[in-house]
Amino acid sequence: MNDESQKDKLRQHFARRVTTQARVVLDTWQKIHEDTGQSAAFRSDFARAADKLVRYARRFEMAGHAESGQKVFDLISQWPEGISLPEGLDRQLQDAIEQLSRCTLRRTDQTATEAPQQYRRTPVYIALSSEEMASRLIRQLEFFGFRASAFHTADKLIEACALHKPETILMDVNYGGEPLSGIATIERLQERHDTPIPIIFMSDEDGTIETRLRASRCGGEEFFFPAVDPGQLIEKIETYTHGNTVEPYKVLVLDDSRAQAKFMETVLKKAGMTAHIITDPMQIIHALEDFSPEIIILDMYMPGCTGMEIARVIRQQDRFHSVPIIYLSAEEDVSKQLHAMSLGGDDFLTKPIDPKHLIATIHNRGRRARSLLALMIRDSLTGLFNHTHTLHLLDQEIVKCRQKNQSLCFAMIDIDYFKKVNDTFGHPIGDRVLRSLSMFLKQRLRKTDHIGRYGGEEFAIILPDTRESDARNVLNEIRERFSELLQPAGDREFNVTFSCGVAAWNGDSSQALCERADRALYRSKEQGRNCVTAASE
Repeated sequence: MNDESQKDKLRQHFARRVTTQARVVLDTWQKIHEDTGQSAAFRSDFARAADKLVRYARRFEMAGHAESGQKVFDLISQWPEGISLPEGLDRQLQDAIEQLSRCTLRRTDQTATEAPQQYRRTPVYIALSSEEMASRLIRQLEFFGFRASAFHTADKLIEACALHKPETILMDVNYGGEPLSGIATIERLQERHDTPIPIIFMSDEDGTIETRLRASRCGGEEFFFPAVDPGQLIEKIETYTHGNTVEPYKVLVLDDSRAQAKFMETVLKKAGMTAHIITDPMQIIHALEDFSPEIIILDMYMPGCTGMEIARVIRQQDRFHSVPIIYLSAEEDVSKQLHAMSLGGDDFLTKPIDPKHLIATIHNRGRRARSLLALMIRDSLTGLFNHTHTLHLLDQEIVKCRQKNQSLCFAMIDIDYFKKVNDTFGHPIGDRVLRSLSMFLKQRLRKTDHIGRYGGEEFAIILPDTRESDARNVLNEIRERFSELLQPAGDREFNVTFSCGVAAWNGDSSQALCERADRALYRSKEQGRNCVTAASE
């Protein structure tokens, strides 16, 4: 063996060591994401694995791995020990992990179905008997910001899941050619994961209760029989992805005992919730205004007033009328507990507090409160904010802009020739176009932006801390991409475009800002539609 081949062999050996260490980092991140409530327990292992990766990669001159690993390690250093992974840091780490994952993929893994770099989500895996259907779905999913990969054998799918656990899998019941072989593959796959992967099953031939039960038992969240079009599938895939990760509950705790309050704060933060603690009942109004809690925990007996009196004061404010209030007390008299709840409370926990009982109670109450709030402020078809709440959010953002001297933009969007879509393809397809645009906007805009359905085929977007030129560029890019998206209608496909008007806030009222955006939208319509016009033009 000559010197050159010996060096090449050594390089391959070192590359394998770096790649193996990179996969340790990826696997640890997967464990953190599988149970974010227990993420604090993995922080030290995660940091050690990333540090080791950086040292290996630098020693063996693998710049891509070294750069990605250093980025991961720097972000971990911002994660305080002993608490669950903070949400903002979660998103930044996900981006860094995606970058590392791309470095670590084997050459044979890098197929043409890999999505471009801007797709930051963990992958969606597709296992369908029809390659044409799989390719079509991948193209559609990429428009919505998903990274999708198709697999032609069960072994390849299982191997890919071991490397990088997907957000969801779309599985043909008979994938592999044999009856129910797709379900058998998922049964094998789920045995290898501590938490099951959400599965969306499809079947053209078998919709029996026996098949549905077997599919459900191995993680099947949806079962489509007969198979449906890509539009409906993408809506379901979006439901089971981390893009819909639940925001942490905002919990306000009022307890005059500093030690008890600190204990509550620790318990809530370990559970991944955002806690705000006060020990003086007289600070309750300021805390409500500054923190806007979703759940309130009150000590029953405090110097100067009782928790029941505080609850009555809170309930006098309309915007906190439906916020769940949980009492804490050593009181064990059931009749007194019931009396306390009749005065504005929703639940009663007896001291000493069992942390598991507390967290379960907050999750139950919080989930119900959010569901009720969503019914009041969201559009039932698209899930976006309704007209009234969109204007309320605009007023709030204008107040913030005045306080912080920041920029703000308001945009109005109208789908072009929407009546023609309804007349040609029917209202169900028209509804799907509305949902398609709403999902497209949610994927492409920031979490700090507010998107509302203004009415009919009109949408409104609030873009805080954004200049008019930037807002116009962003929305124009979204317009161009959306116009390329194929809308399915049975065995036909068609394209839809939209027109948009953007206006920057210049110190005027929300009503005046809306009118200027509306006039800009009207000019877009006059100019031939399918364009974005800024009010200043």
